Amino acid sequence: MSETPINDGLHDPRVQEVIDNFSFLDDWEDRFRYLIDLGRKLTPMDDALKSEETKVRGCTSQVWIVSREEAGPPARLHFIADSDAHIVKGLIAVLMAIYDGRTPQEILSVDIKKALGELGFEQHLSPNRANGLFSMVERIRALAAQGASE
Repeated sequence: MSETPINDGLHDPRVQEVIDNFSFLDDWEDRFRYLIDLGRKLTPMDDALKSEETKVRGCTSQVWIVSREEAGPPARLHFIADSDAHIVKGLIAVLMAIYDGRTPQEILSVDIKKALGELGFEQHLSPNRANGLFSMVERIRALAAQGASE
């Protein structure tokens, strides 16, 4: 059974769930604590997967993202990711909540800029972290595009 087609980030149930979870927190100090907590719950990444090939370019922190395909139909992508920075690990967890287990086409159809704008990340992250976040998104989208073409 396939998910409903995704028109934009704000009509996607996964994105909406992330937005709803953050909306319960009144200030950004609480939201950053929540991000750190989300990052602590990430599945650990085997050090053998942390290579130059899996490293995300454009991040000030060390970030690695790998994908594996679950045979379909339809084929779905699952991601494993890690970082050496606590808040960045939380940002990874948010991206995993949105992207993990989707088809490549679903991943590519999410309007993540709109969704992250709704979350307020662009206004509350340092410019380096915001650039790193979009570098992570681009890595995930590139892996999805590769999966879509195979």
